[in-house]
Amino acid sequence: MAFLRFALSAALLPFATFFEPTFAVPAQARNDAAESYDFIVVGGGTAGNAVAARLSQQLPDSTVLVIEAGPFAPGEDRINIPGMKGSTLGTRYDWNFTSIPQTQLNDRVITQSRGKVLGGTSAINLLIWDRASKPEYDGWAEVGNPGWGWDNMIAAMNRAENFSSYDRPDYTGTIGFGTEGPINAVVNRFTPVHQDTWIPTFENLGVEQNTNWLGGNNVGAAYHSSTIDPSNYTRSYSAVEYLSRGGPKLKVITDTEIAKVNLEEKNGSYVATGVTLLNGTVIAAKKEVIVSAGTLKSSPLLEQSGIGNKSILEKAGVTQLIDLPGVGENLQDHPRIQIAYQLKDIYTSFDRLKYDLNYTAAQLALWRANEYSAYDYAASAYSYQNWSSILDSKEGELVNAAKRVAANLNNVVDNKKLTWLIDPDIAEAEFLLSDGYSGIKGYPKVGDPLYGKGFTTIFAALMHPLARGSVHINSTNPAAKPVYDPAYASNEYDLKALIELAKYPGFDVQTDADWEAFVKNNVNPFYHPVGSCAMLPKEDGGVVDSTLKVHGTTNLRIVDASVIPILVSAHPQTGIYGVAERAAELISSCWME
Repeated sequence: MAFLRFALSAALLPFATFFEPTFAVPAQARNDAAESYDFIVVGGGTAGNAVAARLSQQLPDSTVLVIEAGPFAPGEDRINIPGMKGSTLGTRYDWNFTSIPQTQLNDRVITQSRGKVLGGTSAINLLIWDRASKPEYDGWAEVGNPGWGWDNMIAAMNRAENFSSYDRPDYTGTIGFGTEGPINAVVNRFTPVHQDTWIPTFENLGVEQNTNWLGGNNVGAAYHSSTIDPSNYTRSYSAVEYLSRGGPKLKVITDTEIAKVNLEEKNGSYVATGVTLLNGTVIAAKKEVIVSAGTLKSSPLLEQSGIGNKSILEKAGVTQLIDLPGVGENLQDHPRIQIAYQLKDIYTSFDRLKYDLNYTAAQLALWRANEYSAYDYAASAYSYQNWSSILDSKEGELVNAAKRVAANLNNVVDNKKLTWLIDPDIAEAEFLLSDGYSGIKGYPKVGDPLYGKGFTTIFAALMHPLARGSVHINSTNPAAKPVYDPAYASNEYDLKALIELAKYPGFDVQTDADWEAFVKNNVNPFYHPVGSCAMLPKEDGGVVDSTLKVHGTTNLRIVDASVIPILVSAHPQTGIYGVAERAAELISSCWME
């Protein structure tokens, strides 16, 4: 199998595990590990591994260190096997963040899964690989970030991508995708029979099939791709694909957490001199520190380092160095509703793997033999839609609600979303068919009349919610998990929109009050948090500038989903790799001799 192999070397730091990427010749154990590096990347996740590997390629004389809080798990079936997607959520590979009680959701506590393993969330996500429409990426540039529009982003995403399903009859695009990048993307070879009705059903509803959904317009029904290596049908993710391509001066430490970034004031600005680990060990950075800890960890790390809102820092006992009130704000996610349907007995559901042990063993044996198997499965049926295809006469009512909310908020992010709301080429909703039962209660237990039955689930998600939450350092214990507030359905527009999305797939609910109760009791994340260290001007709540440098610093950058200023109508994985590729390009250009 095409798993990345590492040679275990001597311990670099106390209580840390040190790995060095292995190529033609296995690396030898060494005891001369450096105490300083040119670049330190905090977080070996989706973006962190990508930017580190690219820097080691583009600046071959520079030393690059990746520090990852979680373990390295190259042989973990639950990560590698597509059909086991989701089974690592809530395990040791997951940060398993929980929110403060959401008063607008009947005090429910929301769980947000993020990868705590080498590879980050690219190792535990549901493998989805798609992208939004051209005007949305252009919007990133239009809110104050020159160089971050569609043209640059599509080039960066293509550098990350090896899309090999362009010759299928359901994909007709000839440009707009990459075929030489590290991350493999294929339209799944295993699809349940009942999925065959997906596109005809939407066509009957007036939603046309889209066979060029990577090319700048994702509106329509389609079969999208997943991050799967077609040579062996294993997960394709950053730890496997990028680190194996890194240069010889790229080093990786796992099972190691950071306490703070070390900063020194020089000439009216701050220079990142390195990092301090939780055990007190200091590692120096000669050129840059790059924070890639993810949307729910990067902003608390900045706050632990003295960057952020003074009142928040004071409560946590942290001395403010840089006044940056946008840190931890602007948090956005796709809120979702899921509705499960029982299948007729003539159909085989993915649920069969949950209760039929003989079937499960047989399918796993097929997968291990690299033959067609239910364990190949990852969702591939999608429909991205604008409001006009969903609401008909109610569209105006919803648009007016959005205008009222945006007027009260009056910020560049929501004002931009408002312009997208009536653009027919921009999706405001996503519908996804995921075979098998997905719901808050979980698959029926033994003894339940529905145990042994098959289900399929439709997810409905709001693409441009106006709710903006926050994530901050814990004031009572800065080393603890952050204070996370997603703020789902916390305004008139978002609540109304989610109700309409729930109605669209259909459910046995009648009154408006029942619909509202259903949404409040069932809304959950799509696990797409972005924006908490937004790439925006400081006066607009920004944390980093268009070169991804933290405002007020000379060499501290953030490279992960937290810099994305506006949530787009796509699963963010593809865009996060694009951010990392774009970042490597920007950083390398600064240090090339």
